[in-house]
Amino acid sequence: MDVDTRLLRSFAAVCEEGQLTAAAARLFVSQPTLTKQIRQLETLLGVELFERSRRGMAPTRAGRALAERTGTMLAGWDDALRATRAAAAEQGSTLRVGFEGGIINLMTRRTVTDFTRRMPGWQVELRQNNWFDPTSGLASGEIDLALWHAPSSISEQYHVAVLGEEPRCAALPAGHRLAGHDVIELTELLDEPFVALPPEAGPWRDYWLAVRERGGRPVRIGAVAHNSDEWLAAVVCGQGIGFAPETMSRLAAREDVAYRPVRGLSPSQVGLYWPKDRELTPAMTAFVRSCRATVGFSAGPAVPVRSG
Repeated sequence: MDVDTRLLRSFAAVCEEGQLTAAAARLFVSQPTLTKQIRQLETLLGVELFERSRRGMAPTRAGRALAERTGTMLAGWDDALRATRAAAAEQGSTLRVGFEGGIINLMTRRTVTDFTRRMPGWQVELRQNNWFDPTSGLASGEIDLALWHAPSSISEQYHVAVLGEEPRCAALPAGHRLAGHDVIELTELLDEPFVALPPEAGPWRDYWLAVRERGGRPVRIGAVAHNSDEWLAAVVCGQGIGFAPETMSRLAAREDVAYRPVRGLSPSQVGLYWPKDRELTPAMTAFVRSCRATVGFSAGPAVPVRSG
């Protein structure tokens, strides 16, 4: 019998959290989706894995037996997957770099040229981040480095080679009541409908909605976008406004979108990120140095930059 590891991860999260709501939040999925996954696993195994009550979800005897072994199985699979992908990358002399939307435009051909000078015989494979995976493929080993705009606090979760800082601005439909302002106060935007990333984006959804700066004020969601094109289209159509990196005002300039500076909104930390359980390889180090030499931000400290 073949069982999707995704179902086992969902099962493990419910066992550890003891309830669907907390487990769904931890996995960045909706509660109905998680319920469906647990039912699917029970159907595949032909057993009841949980006793359901108002107090939560308690594993049955069969559930406890599975839970005792799930952690080891998943850890072994993760280790095998990372080792396989790392070996393939080394053998193929390919560095895999994930990037988010317009941030790739900070890089130029000079970046790749500089990297290949430092690492002869190597190439860079660029992959746009999937908004449904908060780690962009770092957790699974699909990529080696992620090029992100991020809050500075993310260095608590990842190693980071900082490239610089960039302001976040507001993106408004051209006819918006605030589009004529040179600078907008954050407080003027808090009651506006926003175009949000999908819930599966986890902390990135909150970051681009400026949840931390809202001081507990709730967010009005006007639309949910699943990629950068959908996000911009929703803004153009007046379904909501959004926050974006300042470079987007130049790289995605349109007559029907107004990009405006926002007073009271913290800047993004631009950097290359990798998991804390992985060391920098020579190729990763070379790419960090190439980015620092070419992307147009002030240079950060020597590599490695920050380990927590």
